[in-house]
Amino acid sequence: MADHDRAVEPSLWRHGGFLRLWAGQTTSQFGAQLAFLAIPVLAIQLLGATEFEIGLLNAFETAAFLVIGLPAGAWIDRWIKRSVMIVADLVRAIALAAVPALWFAGILEFWHVLLVGTVIGAATVFFDVSYQSYLPVLVPGPAIPDANSKLEGTAQIARVGGPAVAGGLLAIAQAPLLLAGTVGTYLLSMIALLSIRERETPAPRSDRRPLVVEIREGVAFVVRQPLLRRIVLTTGVGNLFTTMSLTMLPVLVLRELGLTPAVFGLATSVGAIGGILGALAAARLSRVVGEGTIIPVSAVVLGLALPLAPLMAVLPVAAIPLLIAMELLLSIGVLVYNVAQVSFRQRICPKPLLGRMNASIRFFVWGVMPIGALLSGVLATTLGVVPTMWIGAIGALLSAGFVVFSPLLGMRKLPAEAQPEVAPSGAGLTEQ
Repeated sequence: MADHDRAVEPSLWRHGGFLRLWAGQTTSQFGAQLAFLAIPVLAIQLLGATEFEIGLLNAFETAAFLVIGLPAGAWIDRWIKRSVMIVADLVRAIALAAVPALWFAGILEFWHVLLVGTVIGAATVFFDVSYQSYLPVLVPGPAIPDANSKLEGTAQIARVGGPAVAGGLLAIAQAPLLLAGTVGTYLLSMIALLSIRERETPAPRSDRRPLVVEIREGVAFVVRQPLLRRIVLTTGVGNLFTTMSLTMLPVLVLRELGLTPAVFGLATSVGAIGGILGALAAARLSRVVGEGTIIPVSAVVLGLALPLAPLMAVLPVAAIPLLIAMELLLSIGVLVYNVAQVSFRQRICPKPLLGRMNASIRFFVWGVMPIGALLSGVLATTLGVVPTMWIGAIGALLSAGFVVFSPLLGMRKLPAEAQPEVAPSGAGLTEQ
């Protein structure tokens, strides 16, 4: 039996496997923040991308969740999740390295960036579903909220430092050089995962059924849980409209308002401090407000943040404070919401179904993002950037209604177990 199955569980600070996972994710999250600013700057300022092309780029980067999200979950439940994450990190590093290489050769074009974004998006599907499914296998159930808080907290620290560093570097270096730094962080994440000693035991081959049957089990689990279904509706509809709005944010800030990448990065970093506050306060807020109630409350905070972005065009003299305020509220809302709802679904899901459950949810809540990005590009071309952002902001606020008008509001304690419709036998974890 693994150490984490004992009655008295040691602190996560003494859990070697978790600490290695945490270190790798902290590094790659920082690299992702460099790319978060560098890619739109590359597309808008170096390649002269139009509003429609920016929407297309965002759509290509997230299309894999819609195209391969469901089968990826079934495959991941059959495979060693840590190994999938290692391969995904390697693929992302190799694909992203192509951008600075092509730029140095003087032949980089927009379609190259689209292709790289598509490959990275596909690898990210496998990494993210494995990552969310691996954590409940690596650490004991009662420690899952604490583990999520730690991971999300350092991710927010990366969101604070990353854009500011990226903005500063963009003042003295070209965007493709920052992407080379992100390549290095993916490789460091891969090394950290390789060093984890705990070994996952895959489900026996004899337990496998046809892929369609296994996919249907994952979808059915999500659909049959009433509270989870409400959360997925809010997250999915919210992501659709949020993507419509935020896809045009770099265009508004860099092109229409004329702010520099350095200012954009610094404002984003200052606003991201809210994420650290959210990560530190998530567990306490859940206890004080209630595990169920905190989900609709944080969803409303998220919805109230987004109108501040198009408001920058109405009050350009206050553009920087509005951008900071939006990022601040957005970061707090996202962190508190995600820690609460991700911990809930990880806790109630049988371990052999984790990959399919997470992939099913990602299919519903991230699969809408390429649709939102394409709509953003089309609407911005026809209606304009600012009207498109208003439509997205209002739609995202209304999406909170699925959890506000639900049993979650007023619920002190979320269920610890799922309904027994799906309870397949499965894999565990052993330590070598």
